[in-house]
Amino acid sequence: MRLPFWHRSATSPDPFAHLDPQGPEGVVMRGHRDYVGGLWEEIGQLQLDFLRSQGLKPHQVLLDIACGSLRLGVKVIPYLEPGHYLGVEKEQSLLDAGLEQELGPELFASHRPQLLCSDSFAFERLGVPVDMAIAQSLFTHLPPALIERCLVKLHPWLKEDGVFFATFFEVDVPLDNPDQPHDHGYFAYTKAEMIAFGEKHGYQVSYVGHWGHPRGQVMVAYRHQPLRS
Repeated sequence: MRLPFWHRSATSPDPFAHLDPQGPEGVVMRGHRDYVGGLWEEIGQLQLDFLRSQGLKPHQVLLDIACGSLRLGVKVIPYLEPGHYLGVEKEQSLLDAGLEQELGPELFASHRPQLLCSDSFAFERLGVPVDMAIAQSLFTHLPPALIERCLVKLHPWLKEDGVFFATFFEVDVPLDNPDQPHDHGYFAYTKAEMIAFGEKHGYQVSYVGHWGHPRGQVMVAYRHQPLRS
């Protein structure tokens, strides 16, 4: 598979030297919509349509991991019952922009989404078991260790019949991905790698594949199963 033009070798001294900065500086430079990848309306609606096709109902609790500036949130929060949207994001400036410039105070007051700024997948700080979770274009920016950390931290909070959907860039053979994350970096994995991550940490994994993503990200589903003692 030919790699996108923004990918650089993980063996170079700084594989991300050519990329825009991360964090508040990058949000100011790019804007809160472009920082999370742009295609605001298209990908926001795509996620909502996908989740509903997978059985998401208004009474269920949805966890949006790496929710950014609420690209999915502005679509799904009105659909869900009040308090049933949970969003976790490591950049407070993105959360602030999402609340102030996208969601607005009226919808925030009426639907009471719970938002958490955390760079360590601290789902326990929300303290709410979830029916569904989604990480759209998160694992495309993470090394294996952080993908596994996400799965480990989520497992206790995913209901027994719950499911976690995650997108990734698929390659045919394993890549030497960088060992540090980057919000604008490119990380790609084989289907076998993504399945192995989940099975290692107590999930039943199924490959969903293509789901209409405009940049070719594919989907995998992690379903809760009891951890072995």
